[in-house]
Amino acid sequence: MRAWHVEAPGPVTGHPLRLHPDDETPRPGPGELLLQVLACGVCRTDLHVTEGDLPPHQSGVTPGHEVVGEVAAVGEGDTAGFKPGDRAGAAWLRSTDNTCKFCRRDAENLCPASRYTGWDADGGYAEYMTVPAAYAHRLPPGYTDEELAPLLCAGIIGYRALQRAELPQNGRLGIYGFGGSAHLAAQVALARGATVHVLTRGEQAKKLARELGAASVGEADGMPPEPLDAAILFAPVGDLVLPALAALDRGGTLSIAGIHLTDIPPLNYERHLFQERQLRSVTSNTREDAREFLGFAASHKLKITVHPYPLDHADQAQRDLKAGRFDGAAVLIP
Repeated sequence: MRAWHVEAPGPVTGHPLRLHPDDETPRPGPGELLLQVLACGVCRTDLHVTEGDLPPHQSGVTPGHEVVGEVAAVGEGDTAGFKPGDRAGAAWLRSTDNTCKFCRRDAENLCPASRYTGWDADGGYAEYMTVPAAYAHRLPPGYTDEELAPLLCAGIIGYRALQRAELPQNGRLGIYGFGGSAHLAAQVALARGATVHVLTRGEQAKKLARELGAASVGEADGMPPEPLDAAILFAPVGDLVLPALAALDRGGTLSIAGIHLTDIPPLNYERHLFQERQLRSVTSNTREDAREFLGFAASHKLKITVHPYPLDHADQAQRDLKAGRFDGAAVLIP
């Protein structure tokens, strides 16, 4: 099978990814599914793994954790009711120990033994991959494979970031950066009655924000036209933490959605944190987050902006992502 591997983490312009045309097709272990990959989203986290911002946990790992697949085979034991021919999704969270204090309190995203698709184990930049059945996802109807792929990380993480931001009913939300995850979180917020202000770079992203119903669209480091009840930072740029905090009203919360962020400049307590403003991180997601968000997607038709690339062009898709050459999300099609 064809599969990409991170052979030498470094700048994506230097070709750290290599396509192997004849990898052996993996076999599902106990409790695992073998998926024939139908579509795989290109997430910024994949780019961080490729470039070494997140050093790969497995040498030569195959990236990709927004995977829509067809079950080609099942391993022995409990496969959560999946059978060959079913459609299933694989996401970032691959496994947890199910025994630690975090798992026991329904915070499995904080499990110290957690493992991740495309970081600890091979992911979906390939024609086949395996996933533990207990961590595979049932997918909502009414979407193409290409549309479903970004839901499995961009959508789920955006949803968790929105929950962490504690946006009040009919509140005012600021979104900093407007890519694959942000354009989905914005639609959830709008469906809940929020006023959404988008601050981002790139004319395509600004145009998409307006089309989806943003009340205002401005530059990434600018100020929205009114104080915010909550904000989400999707861009991995620490410098933007300061203007986002300064834009918050009293008691507002800023959640940072990414797994990687450049350094945050010094904060001014009076301007950025006083009056009970909060700064929160987002770490992975729980399976319950995924169930809730995919349930929302089943009952609310989301507009998902995708840009398909052939599997053989995964490296170009990552270069285009880094350069901000598209709005929405890139999706690989084997």
